[in-house]
Amino acid sequence: MRTATITRKTAETDISITIDLDGTGVYDNQTRVGFFDHMLDQLSRHALIDMTIRAQGDLHIDDHHTVEDVGIALGQALTEALADKRGIRRYGSCHLAMDDAQVHCALDLSARPYLICNLDLPFGKIGTFDTELVREFFQALSTHGGITLHIDKLHGFNAHHIAEAAFKSVARALREAVEKDPRKADAIPSTKGSL
Repeated sequence: MRTATITRKTAETDISITIDLDGTGVYDNQTRVGFFDHMLDQLSRHALIDMTIRAQGDLHIDDHHTVEDVGIALGQALTEALADKRGIRRYGSCHLAMDDAQVHCALDLSARPYLICNLDLPFGKIGTFDTELVREFFQALSTHGGITLHIDKLHGFNAHHIAEAAFKSVARALREAVEKDPRKADAIPSTKGSL
């Protein structure tokens, strides 16, 4: 079973995450940050990763710690669920269109974290959500998931559409990368023999 449960408790947040990489995209995400929950739901649904997230954070300050720490814990959960990464495809990519927005994602589950995030969101807020937190989430996910992650906006002027296209594009690329490779089901996808 490629599953993991991670808990993370700090002075700023209290987070529990359970994922199943071989799920069907069933989700129950409750961070108390409305737009972020919507994005996490998209991530789960389009990656076909079952995901349950509970987060209590210092929202009286702002959403930053909650969003970043969920990214940290989700990255840790992915690392645990993938174990030695035997038999996975490792790489994934997706060009995704959503109305005016088109976003491309390419990723590598390399254990070498690196983020390129060129989304150029045109406004500082989506509702009450700070758009700079989109990058903060992906930075935390990349770092703690050991993911080389490139996300690039090709088109778009609506900040909601751009952010949602980014999450969906990452989800579809992640779905491809964690899938079992039927031609190499027992092999580590690296000439080094480990990832």
